[in-house]
Amino acid sequence: MTAEREVWREALGVVLATSAYGISFGALAVASGLDVWQTCVLSLLMFTGGSQFAFVGVFTAGGLAALPSAIASAALLGVRNVAYGMRMSTIVAGGPFRKAAAAHFTIDESTAVAISQSQPRLRQLGFWITGIGIFVGWNITTLVGALVGDVLGDPKTWGLDAAAAAAFLALLWPRLKQRQAVAVGVAAAVVAAAFTPLLMPGLPVLVAAVVAIAVGWFNWLGWPSPPRTERADAPSGGGA
Repeated sequence: MTAEREVWREALGVVLATSAYGISFGALAVASGLDVWQTCVLSLLMFTGGSQFAFVGVFTAGGLAALPSAIASAALLGVRNVAYGMRMSTIVAGGPFRKAAAAHFTIDESTAVAISQSQPRLRQLGFWITGIGIFVGWNITTLVGALVGDVLGDPKTWGLDAAAAAAFLALLWPRLKQRQAVAVGVAAAVVAAAFTPLLMPGLPVLVAAVVAIAVGWFNWLGWPSPPRTERADAPSGGGA
Protein backbone atom coordinates (compact mmCIF):
# COMPACT_ATOMS: atom_id res chain seq x y z
CA MET A 1 0.00 0.00 0.00
CA THR A 2 2.89 2.36 0.75
CA ALA A 3 4.37 1.78 -2.72
CA GLU A 4 1.02 2.50 -4.38
CA ARG A 5 0.58 5.66 -2.34
CA GLU A 6 4.01 6.83 -3.48
CA VAL A 7 3.07 6.22 -7.12
CA TRP A 8 -0.13 8.22 -6.67
CA ARG A 9 1.83 11.08 -5.09
CA GLU A 10 4.42 11.11 -7.85
CA ALA A 11 1.86 10.86 -10.63
CA LEU A 12 -0.45 13.56 -9.25
CA GLY A 13 2.50 15.91 -8.81
CA VAL A 14 3.34 15.49 -12.48
CA VAL A 15 -0.33 15.92 -13.41
CA LEU A 16 -0.63 19.26 -11.61
CA ALA A 17 2.64 20.64 -12.97
CA THR A 18 1.95 19.61 -16.56
CA SER A 19 -1.71 20.60 -16.66
CA ALA A 20 -0.80 24.18 -15.81
CA TYR A 21 0.77 24.57 -19.28
CA GLY A 22 -2.69 24.14 -20.79
CA ILE A 23 -3.64 27.67 -19.78
CA SER A 24 -0.82 29.09 -21.89
CA PHE A 25 -1.71 26.86 -24.80
CA GLY A 26 -5.38 27.83 -24.71
CA ALA A 27 -4.56 31.53 -24.66
CA LEU A 28 -1.99 31.23 -27.45
CA ALA A 29 -4.30 29.16 -29.63
CA VAL A 30 -7.09 31.73 -29.41
CA ALA A 31 -4.62 34.54 -30.09
CA SER A 32 -3.40 32.70 -33.20
CA GLY A 33 -6.88 32.81 -34.73
CA LEU A 34 -8.51 29.60 -33.50
CA ASP A 35 -11.80 29.90 -31.67
CA VAL A 36 -12.49 28.33 -28.28
CA TRP A 37 -14.06 25.18 -29.71
CA GLN A 38 -11.25 24.58 -32.20
CA THR A 39 -8.71 25.03 -29.42
CA CYS A 40 -10.47 22.51 -27.17
CA VAL A 41 -10.85 19.95 -29.97
CA LEU A 42 -7.14 20.26 -30.71
CA SER A 43 -6.33 19.34 -27.12
CA LEU A 44 -8.86 16.52 -27.07
CA LEU A 45 -7.64 14.86 -30.25
CA MET A 46 -3.97 15.74 -30.55
CA PHE A 47 -3.13 15.70 -26.82
CA THR A 48 0.61 16.10 -26.98
CA GLY A 49 1.79 19.43 -25.63
CA GLY A 50 4.94 19.83 -27.69
CA SER A 51 3.14 19.20 -30.98
CA GLN A 52 0.29 21.51 -30.00
CA PHE A 53 2.65 24.37 -29.13
CA ALA A 54 4.54 23.77 -32.40
CA PHE A 55 1.34 23.87 -34.42
CA VAL A 56 0.10 27.06 -32.79
CA GLY A 57 3.52 28.75 -32.92
CA VAL A 58 3.99 28.16 -36.65
CA PHE A 59 0.35 28.95 -37.43
CA THR A 60 0.59 32.23 -35.51
CA ALA A 61 3.71 33.27 -37.40
CA GLY A 62 2.48 32.45 -40.89
CA GLY A 63 -1.30 32.18 -40.82
CA LEU A 64 -3.13 29.90 -43.27
CA ALA A 65 -0.17 29.95 -45.66
CA ALA A 66 1.93 28.22 -43.01
CA LEU A 67 -0.68 25.57 -42.21
CA PRO A 68 1.20 22.74 -44.03
CA SER A 69 4.38 23.65 -42.15
CA ALA A 70 2.46 23.80 -38.88
CA ILE A 71 1.06 20.31 -39.45
CA ALA A 72 4.46 18.95 -40.47
CA SER A 73 6.15 20.46 -37.40
CA ALA A 74 3.51 19.00 -35.09
CA ALA A 75 3.77 15.59 -36.75
CA LEU A 76 7.56 15.62 -36.54
CA LEU A 77 7.47 16.23 -32.80
CA GLY A 78 4.77 13.60 -32.38
CA VAL A 79 6.99 10.88 -33.85
CA ARG A 80 8.62 10.44 -30.45
CA ASN A 81 5.34 9.04 -29.13
CA VAL A 82 5.75 6.09 -31.49
CA ALA A 83 8.95 5.14 -29.68
CA TYR A 84 7.18 5.59 -26.35
CA GLY A 85 4.39 3.33 -27.55
CA MET A 86 6.81 0.55 -28.43
CA ARG A 87 8.26 0.73 -24.94
CA MET A 88 4.90 0.97 -23.19
CA SER A 89 3.30 -1.89 -25.12
CA THR A 90 4.88 -4.48 -22.87
CA ILE A 91 4.03 -2.52 -19.72
CA VAL A 92 0.37 -1.85 -20.51
CA ALA A 93 -0.24 -5.39 -21.79
CA GLY A 94 -3.84 -6.51 -22.32
CA GLY A 95 -5.83 -6.84 -25.54
CA PRO A 96 -6.04 -4.56 -28.59
CA PHE A 97 -8.76 -2.32 -27.12
CA ARG A 98 -6.75 -1.69 -23.97
CA LYS A 99 -3.64 -0.87 -26.00
CA ALA A 100 -5.62 1.37 -28.34
CA ALA A 101 -6.92 3.32 -25.35
CA ALA A 102 -3.43 3.49 -23.85
CA ALA A 103 -2.02 4.91 -27.09
CA HIS A 104 -3.88 8.19 -26.56
CA PHE A 105 -2.39 8.59 -23.08
CA THR A 106 1.17 7.69 -24.10
CA ILE A 107 3.05 10.95 -23.67
CA ASP A 108 6.37 12.06 -22.17
CA GLU A 109 5.09 12.28 -18.61
CA SER A 110 3.08 9.04 -18.44
CA THR A 111 5.99 7.13 -19.96
CA ALA A 112 8.50 8.66 -17.55
CA VAL A 113 6.40 7.91 -14.46
CA ALA A 114 5.70 4.36 -15.62
CA ILE A 115 9.26 3.29 -16.38
CA SER A 116 10.56 4.80 -13.14
CA GLN A 117 8.64 2.20 -11.11
CA SER A 118 10.21 -1.06 -10.01
CA GLN A 119 7.26 -3.44 -10.38
CA PRO A 120 4.96 -4.18 -13.36
CA ARG A 121 1.84 -3.46 -11.30
CA LEU A 122 3.21 -0.10 -10.19
CA ARG A 123 4.28 0.75 -13.74
CA GLN A 124 0.74 0.24 -15.00
CA LEU A 125 -0.68 2.26 -12.13
CA GLY A 126 1.73 5.13 -12.73
CA PHE A 127 1.02 5.13 -16.45
CA TRP A 128 -2.78 5.25 -16.16
CA ILE A 129 -2.90 7.77 -13.33
CA THR A 130 -0.50 10.13 -15.08
CA GLY A 131 -1.93 9.74 -18.58
CA ILE A 132 -5.60 10.06 -17.67
CA GLY A 133 -4.92 12.74 -15.06
CA ILE A 134 -3.01 14.95 -17.48
CA PHE A 135 -5.61 14.38 -20.19
CA VAL A 136 -8.38 15.63 -17.92
CA GLY A 137 -6.32 18.46 -16.42
CA TRP A 138 -4.86 19.59 -19.76
CA ASN A 139 -8.25 19.84 -21.40
CA ILE A 140 -9.73 21.75 -18.47
CA THR A 141 -6.89 24.26 -18.40
CA THR A 142 -6.99 24.55 -22.19
CA LEU A 143 -10.61 25.65 -21.94
CA VAL A 144 -9.75 28.08 -19.14
CA GLY A 145 -6.84 29.51 -21.12
CA ALA A 146 -8.94 29.85 -24.26
CA LEU A 147 -11.70 31.69 -22.40
CA VAL A 148 -9.24 33.91 -20.57
CA GLY A 149 -7.25 34.59 -23.71
CA ASP A 150 -10.40 35.52 -25.55
CA VAL A 151 -11.09 38.14 -22.88
CA LEU A 152 -7.53 39.42 -22.40
CA GLY A 153 -6.81 39.94 -26.08
CA ASP A 154 -3.19 40.28 -27.22
CA PRO A 155 -1.10 37.66 -25.33
CA LYS A 156 2.03 39.81 -25.70
CA THR A 157 0.62 42.13 -23.06
CA TRP A 158 0.84 39.31 -20.52
CA GLY A 159 3.97 37.63 -21.81
CA LEU A 160 2.06 34.54 -22.98
CA ASP A 161 3.60 34.80 -26.45
CA ALA A 162 6.81 33.42 -24.94
CA ALA A 163 5.10 30.41 -23.36
CA ALA A 164 5.70 28.10 -26.32
CA ALA A 165 9.42 28.85 -26.41
CA ALA A 166 9.65 28.47 -22.64
CA ALA A 167 7.87 25.11 -22.78
CA PHE A 168 10.26 23.80 -25.43
CA LEU A 169 13.25 25.04 -23.46
CA ALA A 170 11.93 23.24 -20.38
CA LEU A 171 11.69 20.01 -22.39
CA LEU A 172 15.14 20.46 -23.93
CA TRP A 173 17.19 21.58 -20.94
CA PRO A 174 17.22 18.29 -18.97
CA ARG A 175 18.50 16.48 -22.07
CA LEU A 176 21.59 18.66 -22.47
CA LYS A 177 23.83 16.38 -20.43
CA GLN A 178 26.08 15.03 -23.20
CA ARG A 179 28.23 16.78 -25.77
CA GLN A 180 26.23 15.25 -28.63
CA ALA A 181 22.95 16.70 -27.33
CA VAL A 182 24.56 20.12 -26.83
CA ALA A 183 26.06 20.04 -30.33
CA VAL A 184 22.73 19.09 -31.88
CA GLY A 185 20.92 21.87 -30.03
CA VAL A 186 23.44 24.53 -31.04
CA ALA A 187 23.70 23.40 -34.66
CA ALA A 188 19.92 23.15 -35.07
CA ALA A 189 19.46 26.64 -33.61
CA VAL A 190 22.06 28.09 -35.99
CA VAL A 191 20.51 26.38 -39.01
CA ALA A 192 16.98 27.48 -38.06
CA ALA A 193 18.10 31.08 -37.50
CA ALA A 194 19.98 31.15 -40.82
CA PHE A 195 16.98 29.93 -42.82
CA THR A 196 14.34 32.01 -41.02
CA PRO A 197 14.71 35.07 -43.34
CA LEU A 198 14.65 32.82 -46.42
CA LEU A 199 11.82 30.34 -45.82
CA MET A 200 8.20 30.57 -44.75
CA PRO A 201 7.40 30.06 -41.04
CA GLY A 202 7.76 26.45 -39.91
CA LEU A 203 10.13 25.29 -42.65
CA PRO A 204 13.33 26.43 -40.85
CA VAL A 205 12.42 24.10 -37.96
CA LEU A 206 11.99 21.18 -40.36
CA VAL A 207 15.32 21.95 -42.03
CA ALA A 208 17.00 22.10 -38.64
CA ALA A 209 15.56 18.68 -37.82
CA VAL A 210 17.77 17.26 -40.57
CA VAL A 211 20.74 18.15 -38.37
CA ALA A 212 19.46 15.94 -35.55
CA ILE A 213 18.71 13.10 -37.97
CA ALA A 214 22.20 13.27 -39.49
CA VAL A 215 23.93 13.40 -36.11
CA GLY A 216 21.89 10.49 -34.80
CA TRP A 217 22.37 8.41 -37.95
CA PHE A 218 26.15 8.77 -38.01
CA ASN A 219 26.48 9.03 -34.20
CA TRP A 220 28.70 12.11 -34.44
CA LEU A 221 30.16 13.15 -31.11
CA GLY A 222 28.39 10.20 -29.46
CA TRP A 223 29.86 7.36 -27.49
CA PRO A 224 31.31 4.64 -29.73
CA SER A 225 29.45 1.35 -29.87
CA PRO A 226 30.95 -1.31 -27.56
CA PRO A 227 33.08 -3.86 -29.42
CA ARG A 228 31.52 -7.22 -30.06
CA THR A 229 33.00 -10.08 -28.08
CA GLU A 230 33.16 -13.68 -29.16
CA ARG A 231 31.07 -16.17 -27.29
CA ALA A 232 32.91 -18.20 -24.72
CA ASP A 233 31.77 -21.47 -26.30
CA ALA A 234 32.65 -20.44 -29.86
CA PRO A 235 35.25 -22.65 -31.55
CA SER A 236 38.68 -21.10 -31.88
CA GLY A 237 39.47 -22.83 -35.14
CA GLY A 238 38.36 -21.94 -38.66
CA GLY A 239 35.57 -24.53 -38.98
CA ALA A 240 32.11 -23.68 -40.20
